Amino acid sequence: MVKRTALHATLVIGAFVSVFPYLLVVLTALKTQRQLSSTQPWLPALPPTLANLGHVLRSGFAGYLAHSVLMTAALTVGQLVFTTFAAYAFARLRFRGRDVLFWLYVATMMVPSAVTMIPLFLIMRELHLINTWWGLLAPYLLGTPYGIFLMRQFFRALPAGLEDAARIDGAGPLTILVRIVLPLSRPAMGTLAIITVISTWNNFMWPLIITSGDDTKVVTVGIAGLKGAIGVDPNLMTAAGLIALLPMVAIFVAFQRYIVRSVVLTGLK
Repeated sequence: MVKRTALHATLVIGAFVSVFPYLLVVLTALKTQRQLSSTQPWLPALPPTLANLGHVLRSGFAGYLAHSVLMTAALTVGQLVFTTFAAYAFARLRFRGRDVLFWLYVATMMVPSAVTMIPLFLIMRELHLINTWWGLLAPYLLGTPYGIFLMRQFFRALPAGLEDAARIDGAGPLTILVRIVLPLSRPAMGTLAIITVISTWNNFMWPLIITSGDDTKVVTVGIAGLKGAIGVDPNLMTAAGLIALLPMVAIFVAFQRYIVRSVVLTGLK
């Protein structure tokens, strides 16, 4: 009983530490400047106000939110399509240098993103893609090493006899992939989609570097832009953070079962 009580107390403390920053975001976003300076940060505002949320949305943040949704949707679809084709080729098709090419590509995961940021920017500048949607999407649209590695390992775990039986019936590689392999790969594809949505929505450095106008600015860059010349307005920044947080919370509530399954599948537990 003592061990179980200590374990649950530890879990409760850990959960509180994890949730407390999000609670502060909600409480601060619903306070006025006067309430923020006259009350403790962890106490709710009485009465709460939605003025900060309305001010942020009227300042153009709604457009940034739409840009993030569009970017996330495009990159998720691109990842699922191109990553699946590449992973299936590395897992099942036989061609010269397949394994060497695969492991060289996977080895790029060990290279910090800061190392490739400047070369990527120079490439986009030569292609005249600065401050364009193509420049924003191009580095991630055709797949990532982690996504290809994840799908390849899942494809290799599928029974080869299913594909052999389909091949005997006259099915080609594309038919086998679409009609047999993909229906069996929904857990892995769900994992890849969840990881892509979260990483894309939270991506900050590349959108900050490649975009400069409001036509392509996303939520993360928009939040950073709320910092004024004379300092930070915590009410507005936390209101913007709350608006950016709500879609991720909605996704978690709606797809909680698949998120737990993705954690088990990828071994992140």
